[in-house]
Amino acid sequence: MKINSLSKEEALRALVSSENGLPEAEAAKRLSESGFNEIREVRRTSLAIRFFRQFTHFLALLLWVGAGLAFLSDYLHPGEDMATLGFAIIGVIMINAVFTFIQEYRAEKALEALKKLLPFYVQIVREGKERKVPSREVVPGDIILLSEGDRIPADARLIEGAMLKVNNASLTGESEASLRNSLPVQGELLDSPNIVFAGTTVTSGSGKALVFATGMGTEFGRIAHLTSTVQPDLSPLQKEIVKATRLVATIAALVGIFFFALGFAIGRDFWNNFIFAIGITVALIPEGMLPTVTLSLAMASQRMAKRKALIKNLSSAETLGCVSVICTDKTGTLTQNRMTAEKIWKDGSILDAKDFRAQADDPLMQTALFCNNARFADNEYLGDPTETALLRLGRESLGDLSAQRIFEIPFDSDRKRMTTVHRVGNAEYVFSKGAMESILPLCSRFLTNGVEQKMEEASRESALDAYSSLMDKGLRVLAFAYKKNLSDSLPADPFSLEKDFVFAGLIGLEDPPRPEVPEAIRKCHEAGIKVIVITGDGSRTAVAIAREIGLVKGDPIVIEGPEFLKMDDRELRKKLAAREILFARMAPKHKMRVVSILQEEGQWVAVTGDGVNDAPALKKADIGIAMGISGTDVAKEASDMILLDDNFATIVNAVEEGRTVYDNIRKFITYIFASNIPEAVPFLAYILLRIPLPLTIMQILAVDLGTDMLPALALGTEKPTPAVMKQPPRSRNERLLNFSVLSRAYLFLGPIEAAACMFGFFYVLYGGGWTWGTLLPLNNVLYLQATTACLTAIIIVQIGNVFACRSANESVLSLGFFSNRFIFIGIAFELCLQLFIVYSPFGNRIFATHPLPPATWFILLPFALLLFFGEETRKHLVLSR
Repeated sequence: MKINSLSKEEALRALVSSENGLPEAEAAKRLSESGFNEIREVRRTSLAIRFFRQFTHFLALLLWVGAGLAFLSDYLHPGEDMATLGFAIIGVIMINAVFTFIQEYRAEKALEALKKLLPFYVQIVREGKERKVPSREVVPGDIILLSEGDRIPADARLIEGAMLKVNNASLTGESEASLRNSLPVQGELLDSPNIVFAGTTVTSGSGKALVFATGMGTEFGRIAHLTSTVQPDLSPLQKEIVKATRLVATIAALVGIFFFALGFAIGRDFWNNFIFAIGITVALIPEGMLPTVTLSLAMASQRMAKRKALIKNLSSAETLGCVSVICTDKTGTLTQNRMTAEKIWKDGSILDAKDFRAQADDPLMQTALFCNNARFADNEYLGDPTETALLRLGRESLGDLSAQRIFEIPFDSDRKRMTTVHRVGNAEYVFSKGAMESILPLCSRFLTNGVEQKMEEASRESALDAYSSLMDKGLRVLAFAYKKNLSDSLPADPFSLEKDFVFAGLIGLEDPPRPEVPEAIRKCHEAGIKVIVITGDGSRTAVAIAREIGLVKGDPIVIEGPEFLKMDDRELRKKLAAREILFARMAPKHKMRVVSILQEEGQWVAVTGDGVNDAPALKKADIGIAMGISGTDVAKEASDMILLDDNFATIVNAVEEGRTVYDNIRKFITYIFASNIPEAVPFLAYILLRIPLPLTIMQILAVDLGTDMLPALALGTEKPTPAVMKQPPRSRNERLLNFSVLSRAYLFLGPIEAAACMFGFFYVLYGGGWTWGTLLPLNNVLYLQATTACLTAIIIVQIGNVFACRSANESVLSLGFFSNRFIFIGIAFELCLQLFIVYSPFGNRIFATHPLPPATWFILLPFALLLFFGEETRKHLVLSR
């Protein structure tokens, strides 16, 4: 028989389990038999194919063509050492492919490791005790506990339920949540109201269920066999990198065509001219740019993780830097989420909660104690912070008073209240707590000095005045009501219980701001980032907290939920343009509309959320940020980033890192592109001036894939500077390779390097007695020394360039000259490699070099100082404008 048709007792017997759950030994045995509760990936690209792809992308194909032409040239014109160039190009392809593959593989593994910091846990019962276990360790026969926001870990038969609603959209496509119950039914499992399925979510209520299928045996697992994995689209940053790479490759190809046409025009023979053009084209392609970008993003993600921000994909690390608006919750994000009851209003007076003691039959304290899902176990309060604060107050006031819960209408973000039915002694009571505007209209009477009286307008005004007074103190205020249940049975419509209440009083709860938040808000203001609070609390509470943290200084625009629903988009767009705006009494589902309008206005929007209803807004936002501690599994799954500490200040730290990533990418692009000019000018001089070739193709490759690599990577590790959070957010239309980057590299830094390399070349030639127009054999010592001096000049000036590129606007001295130790490691590697190329026989043979006198190095050193101080002067002039 199908499990949906069995009674609770029959289902437990069928799975050899009980309401106390499985013994640990039995659970371990079943885990070894059934395997982990996880969906295996059906189609995953093999490592071999992923490695092969590194040889077939746009840049790699271009390099393969260059290598093929080099080998063809060597075959047709042997003795010109073009085969060496071909093997060098293949080496470039191999190094680039291996490095990129390793970085992508390590980044993927790092993300998997980071995800394990926040595994999907589930609450279960074993041996009669509640405990949390990773969902992958759930086995058939386990008893799982379900509550609002939980993702269901396995297919299970409901054995208890309290207004439990489940969203089965992942299985059925039906977005409307359906009510579940524990009664046996006939029919198909998918249509059974007593079955909950793996991968679906609890939208409201609570329940207890018996697991009967896990992993690939679930409905979700069976569907996984029929579906193929969807390849994710490239991120905006990845698309921008591809555009930039193709632009540079196009420029390199055009330069090659230009030199070919120029050589042909002055009478050079076809093959030498053609291979010469191919060589310079290959040399000008930035082979190391893509792996450098990948590494920069990976390191930024790791730094963010250390600062309690878990990035789920690498490109989000950079997207954070674009954020111009942060829409944030208040409770737990701006505040500490450590609720304590501070004030009580009853009998017309406001009292301190810490000194309050009540009689055992006090309806206000009974409502706080019983209309509550928090628990006190093992000398610890467990549950929602608001409810644990009320439970603590109730226990301290009444002691361990007990009552039998008969029924519950769970809290709902639309109704803004929770209602329970309890048997207290010999009587049944209906207790309700929630927002003032939700509870007060349901009350026809109020309690004063233990006597129930008819609710008059004066009583209503008195309660509202007390409510406003408590909210002005920055407290979260809840209203409490009760009544005796005169019926012997529950009505067919449980919601009909919520009327004719007796208003019992108010309790003000304090959730102090996090101490780091005021400084984070100040940083946001300096960075041009607008912060909008969207909270379910009352407007007075929200404004009071906003003033305390420095978010609000004047008279802000405050929009409450009912007003928000009446606004059209045009009016809301106008309100959102205000400098200070807060949203109060808002349901999570309304965040998405705010996000959409802000995006239509050209803003980059980050949104925080923790609940099931936050998921659409988290998905819609440019950066969805879920709470790691209080967040539901649904929210975490929908987000791009998870706050491991639920702290608003962590968002600001992550934005800082995101801005730094983008700046770092531009830094090493500028550094790499600047060396293209001294690599191209010698060829132009060779063609136009009819001098010996100052720089060979192999020497250019030595720069691009040898000496330049580690310093470029070091620029990708630069840490955030104070200035990065004192500039406005980046525009959506801003390009990675803009005029500022290209002009600085090609028109300022590059020409200085070109002057240095040509000076070094002619200094050695003239010093050796060369006269203009004299042709030198390729193996002539003077010629080899001259090209070596040209190469050495580029290396020396690139040392000055790496310091110059540490910031586009700030002086290196303000950054701290020694603050990036990787720069010095990169320079040490660069110099050691150059010494090997210049002074070792093997280096001489491969790169056609010859040892230089030490004095030549010192002659070239002033050019590095010229570039460094010239760039410092430019930065000073820019900053002084």
